Amino acid sequence: MNGATLPWQRIVLATEHTEFDAGAERVAIALARGGGQPLGVVVPALVNAQLIAVAPELAERADEAAAARGKEMLRIAAEAGVRVDVRVRESDEAQDAIVSHARDTHADLVVIRRVGRRGFLSRLLVGEMAGAVASRAPCDVLLVPRDAESWRRAVLAAVDASASAARVAGTTASIARSSGLPVFVASVAADAGESSRAQADASVRSAVEALARDGIAATGDVRVGKPAAEIIAAAAERGADLIVVGRRGASGGLHRALLGSTALKVVGAADCPVLVVGD
Repeated sequence: MNGATLPWQRIVLATEHTEFDAGAERVAIALARGGGQPLGVVVPALVNAQLIAVAPELAERADEAAAARGKEMLRIAAEAGVRVDVRVRESDEAQDAIVSHARDTHADLVVIRRVGRRGFLSRLLVGEMAGAVASRAPCDVLLVPRDAESWRRAVLAAVDASASAARVAGTTASIARSSGLPVFVASVAADAGESSRAQADASVRSAVEALARDGIAATGDVRVGKPAAEIIAAAAERGADLIVVGRRGASGGLHRALLGSTALKVVGAADCPVLVVGD
């Protein structure tokens, strides 16, 4: 961050403070510190009515564990010079607690880990909690691998013919202004046919022009193949350490409750943070 205004003013870190949350915590604190703004933190506590009725001592233990994680986050943030507001939210599903907190606090960005313990053997998996939050949050969601750092090299905006492409371009422009990093645009044609390439080329051209109107110079690239694999390859070739995608692709309009398959695969395979831009 170069000290310029961030594209988000109300950032919420969702964390259970495990080893898998380390990247999300590191990036969220860096964003808040770089923008000179406070950081909201939500720690989900998993309890339900049945657990309270059958084993109230277990429910109490869950609350105590969540509170201890919250106190540890306070300490870490204080050491980094960041003001935080830590809240423990009870729910029988972690994603429900996080989405509700984001909605109640009018968050415009949720930062969350990519995957938890159950999926740690496969880098191609996105955790159930993270996937649900990315699908349902009322704002942008930044999904961060545990070893990732804040972006310092370049930003790749992945666009297609969906309505989200304009928002991807606009959010990318805001990030570029705050970070001073170069921007690249990529769109993937399903095949080498003239129609597919023309559609991808139109998506790239539209995004590059939108970025230019926002004062950001960007170069575009049309690729052919499987969208997620080509987006990951484009990011690697351009040295991008942040990928920006839409929540749902051109074919995902009827599946409003699900993260688009391309976005899901990009999040699961990327070594860097992936920003899923809200609807």
